Amino acid sequence: MPGSVQSIERAAAILRLLAEAAGPMRVSEIAEALGLATPTTHGLLRTLCQVGFVSQDGAGGKYRLGAALLDLGGGPLDLNELRSHAINWADPLAARTGEAVRIGALQSGAVVIVHHVFRPDDTQQKLDVGSSLPAHATALGKALLAYAPNLAVFVSKGLPPYSHRTITTVAGLRAALGQVRQRGWASEVEEMTVGQAGVAVPIRGPGGLVVGAIGVSGAVDRICDPSGRPRPGVVSRVREAARAVSRDLAEN
Repeated sequence: MPGSVQSIERAAAILRLLAEAAGPMRVSEIAEALGLATPTTHGLLRTLCQVGFVSQDGAGGKYRLGAALLDLGGGPLDLNELRSHAINWADPLAARTGEAVRIGALQSGAVVIVHHVFRPDDTQQKLDVGSSLPAHATALGKALLAYAPNLAVFVSKGLPPYSHRTITTVAGLRAALGQVRQRGWASEVEEMTVGQAGVAVPIRGPGGLVVGAIGVSGAVDRICDPSGRPRPGVVSRVREAARAVSRDLAEN
């Protein structure tokens, strides 16, 4: 059976992104959200405009769904589908890092945990499946917000502090999310809970759309090196797991 057509997958991801966005988006914003080169994104948008699936607000303006697709359905990836593809990689990640693993998706400005693997030791732990975490104060949340089309709507609700290290300004959050996009992974050190740290990486569906994130969390001295930076080995293992889940989603 022939494989999927990459350009169609990318075009579909653009349409879904615009369908979920709070308003029109610039070509640079679309390219950044999907991890595509700007010229590639511009070419796809030009074709989508020609067939009426996307419209542009004036010459060089922002893009929105076109009249031909105002009734576009589908919405975000079903959370059960995200969990079913990610679950096979969560247990090995917990075993390799020795830390708790969570898989989450962004809903109503918060991170909803769809799967949770306990840290593989004998300590007492609480299951977090179904719970919500603040997006701006967690690695999972920052991995998702970095590619969210409606960041302005999220920050308008405020950035409450959870510790003395929580990011509470829009400028600070935008800088942190820019760093996430640059390096491909997110971290938090005592931003949600004192003594705890985390690392997370986005999960991408077909076409490159970010549909979730996978991450590990644990004591600062285990997640981070003595300088306070996430240990490279931990980051590498989380990135490998995220790539594997993304690959599974793209193939199904």
